[in-house]
Amino acid sequence: MHRNVILHGIRNCDTMKKARAWLDAAGVAYRFHDYKVDGIDAATLQGWCAQAGWERLLNRSGTTFRKAVPEGQRSAVDSEGAQALMLEHPSMIRRPVLDIDGRLLVGFDAAEYARSFAPGD
Repeated sequence: MHRNVILHGIRNCDTMKKARAWLDAAGVAYRFHDYKVDGIDAATLQGWCAQAGWERLLNRSGTTFRKAVPEGQRSAVDSEGAQALMLEHPSMIRRPVLDIDGRLLVGFDAAEYARSFAPGD
């Protein structure tokens, strides 16, 4: 049984809506953290990058990244630069980030969620 499930993202994102709907339908209790409203701290982001990789966390296809000034885009060539950019613009973090007792799932994949919450997990 999972004791600590946190869904990180922003409220008005279609992928986030799918993830919330899946978790609700599966009866998974979770806390929602809106990092666009509440922000994200450097230590949390650093831990995510260590576990999932900054390349996976940085949403290069999103509007916020595409509209970033060229200098900002160019700074995202390593973990340090990408983290600075994501801290300044949390909307650049891929969504959702689901933290299940310290294990991360980045992005929404219904099959991956089902495996993560399978009985006996």
